[in-house]
Amino acid sequence: MPSTAAQIIVTIIPIVGIVFGCMVIYFYLYWNHKQKIFMIEKGIYQRKELDLDAFSLFAGLLLFSIGLSLVIFFLVVEGITYSLLSGLIPLAVGFSLLVFFFIRIGRNKRNEKQSGS
Repeated sequence: MPSTAAQIIVTIIPIVGIVFGCMVIYFYLYWNHKQKIFMIEKGIYQRKELDLDAFSLFAGLLLFSIGLSLVIFFLVVEGITYSLLSGLIPLAVGFSLLVFFFIRIGRNKRNEKQSGS
């Protein structure tokens, strides 16, 4: 049986990690906001557009691969149980984002052909 001190340390580590992670995110957002305000005041701020195609491809591939890995893992370890949902959900979201990406690319190509001819 682990000592009381070891149990306390093991309990505190995730709490400290979460607190420091939140602090890092807070200060990143705060300094990024201050930088944007400064750039707007100087007149040099240029808004960045979100590349929806790249985002949906990246997020789709990432979620699909994580979901597929989890599905395979839980199928091997536990079989078909409710824990399989923890892999099926990111798998479905990733697949949906990939379908969205390919539909959007197809639509863009079709629109370019129609406007070019």
